[in-house]
This record gives sequence, structure tokens and C-alpha cells, in this order.
Amino acid sequence: MQPASTPRGQAVTAVLLAGGRSRRAGVDKRFLVLEGRTLLVRNLAFLRARFATVIVSLARGQQLDLGDGDGEGVTTLVDAWPGSSPLAGVATALAECARPVFAMAADIAAPHDGALARVLAAFPGHDASVPAIGPHLQPLFAVYSPACLPAMEAMLRAQRHGIVDVFSVVDTAQVGFPDESYFRNINTMSEYETARSESGNSPAGVRPALVAIVGKSDSGKTTLIEKVVPELVKLGLRVGTVKHDAHTFEIDHPGKDSWRHGQSGAQAYAIASAERLAFITKLDGELPLADIVRRFFNGFDIVVAEGYKRTAPHRVELFRVGAGHAEPLCGPGEAIALVTDAELAHEHRFGLEDGAGLAQFLAVRLDSLREY
Repeated sequence: MQPASTPRGQAVTAVLLAGGRSRRAGVDKRFLVLEGRTLLVRNLAFLRARFATVIVSLARGQQLDLGDGDGEGVTTLVDAWPGSSPLAGVATALAECARPVFAMAADIAAPHDGALARVLAAFPGHDASVPAIGPHLQPLFAVYSPACLPAMEAMLRAQRHGIVDVFSVVDTAQVGFPDESYFRNINTMSEYETARSESGNSPAGVRPALVAIVGKSDSGKTTLIEKVVPELVKLGLRVGTVKHDAHTFEIDHPGKDSWRHGQSGAQAYAIASAERLAFITKLDGELPLADIVRRFFNGFDIVVAEGYKRTAPHRVELFRVGAGHAEPLCGPGEAIALVTDAELAHEHRFGLEDGAGLAQFLAVRLDSLREY
């Protein structure tokens, strides 16, 4: 049952505060991946499962890709006040909704049902309800009523953005908790690494996401992979790649011991060292890309393939004017994104150098990219 209202029946709108600039993390932390999903997607899913109405709060000048389906029915709301602060986000939501809002940070590591229920239950009869660990309040996992708005607006007019100061001038229910584990957010990569080690990151039994970079010859597919893979790794993803070769190839040199193993009649053999392992198997026919990923990339978050232009289940096309081709390879609706320097229309279009943008685009779609 959704805790979308307090015990006395007050409807509450959820607001995901996603307007931060991620200065301390050095990477857009909204796209960091925990347990197989970005912080943005997993926290949006947490709220959507529990509230009838969900708003994503953004700072001025921001746009945010919520992925395929994850943003369905979700409203994005740009701050009415400058400053890119949680206070501006909550005040804008209260003015827009004219009802209580539950505000939660987009970078929280492990939102908890029990904690949410306690904060909601304490709210009736008060202007706000906030978790408290000793003297420390957690304003980014709290309920605010419209009665808080005058104080918030006065603070914003005075260019004061400390949201915790609101609680000293409104009637606030402080809900005691023994520690901050339910409310801990990720500000640095060290904190992210701690959260990832505690969560185990990718859930067991979940297949890797799969996407192929496709394009006509000499379009620069390998160069694009060299740009996007490091950006995916920065987001905490374990990445594998597959290169399609339309011709026969040999990676084991004739005369070497391992080659001689193969020549002896073994159908499969491996070369192993302390740093690398190569597994070579003979095939009667080409193995489909999806089968390669299922067989050899268990435990990976995403596999990026080069090629498989006709058979890959999810394709990003690279079309470069300098390659000398007149038109893209894929027809309308066949590529989920287009990377190009040409003036071509596509809902999800990226420049040739925008590896970070493409990585974020893929990261928020891990769930749909696992469908193959």
C-alpha cells in the first residue's frame, strides 16, 4: 500500500531533489550506479512505488533525462528561485502544489520504507516532520506543509539557502533515529565506493545491459567506444566489450604451445596467467551477440558491442560527415540514439565528443537495455 498520505488523510506529493551540481564528486552523481541502477532511477522508483504524485526538482537551466518509462507520469519542476539549493526546490514545489510535500535527495544511498513511514506518521498537526539523529536534522528526507512557504520565501529573498534553518521558525516534529544510515547521501567518490561495497552493487542473477555501436565503414566506431567506456566506468559500471569481425580471425599464433593445444583436436582451450585469461572455442556457426553476452559476461553491468548492425537488440548509430556517407545506416526508430556531427534530427542526439552524455543516456536505461 502506498504511504501517499499521512494517517489523518493529508495527501502528500513526493519531490525528488535532483538539481545539485555534483561539485565534490567530480562526476554527475545522479548517474552513479548502485545495485544495477543509477541513483536517479532507483530513487525515483522508490518514490513512484509509494506516492501517487512525484515531482523531480531541477535547478534553473537544467534538463534531465529520466530514461525510458522511468519518467512516465513524473513532472519536472524548475526552481522559481536562483541558487540551485534544496530550499529553492522545496519552496517551488510547495508553491506549485499547495499541499504537503515529502522531499528526498536524489543522491540518497538507501531510502528506507520504515523511516518514511515514521516521518509521515509524525507529520499531522505540525508544519514539518524531519528525522533527527541527536541534534542533527535530516532535511532532505522530510515532510513540509505549505505553512513553511512564507518562511522559506523570506529566507530566499534574503539569499539564505540553509534549509535546516526553516525548522527553527515553523512547528516541527523531530523524529528520532539512532544513526544516519537511512538518510546518508553520496557527496564524494569515497562515499560512493563505501555505499557500493555495502550494497554489493549489481544484484545477483541480473543479466548485463547490452548495446551496440553501429555505423557504416570508417565512421569511427572504435574511437567512440574509447570515449564512452571510460565514462561508463566512472559511473561505477563494470563494462565489457565485444568486437564483431565479419571475417575469420586468429588471436593465437601458430607454433605457440596454446596453438598446438588447439591443433591437437581440442574443441576449446584457455590461456591463463596471473593477469589475463583467454578462452578459445571452435564454433560450427556464428554465435548470436545475446548468447555471447549471456555466456561470457555474467556479473557485468553493461556490454558495449562494436558492429552487429542488423542483429543487435539495442543500437546507437555513429554517423560522421567526414566518413563520406550520404545517409545513416539505421532507418527511423531503429537506433535508440544518434552520435553525429551532421544536422540530423533524432530524439536522442549527441556530438562526436560527448562520451559523458552518451554514458549517462545509457546508464539511466540499464533496465530496458537488459531486455534481449
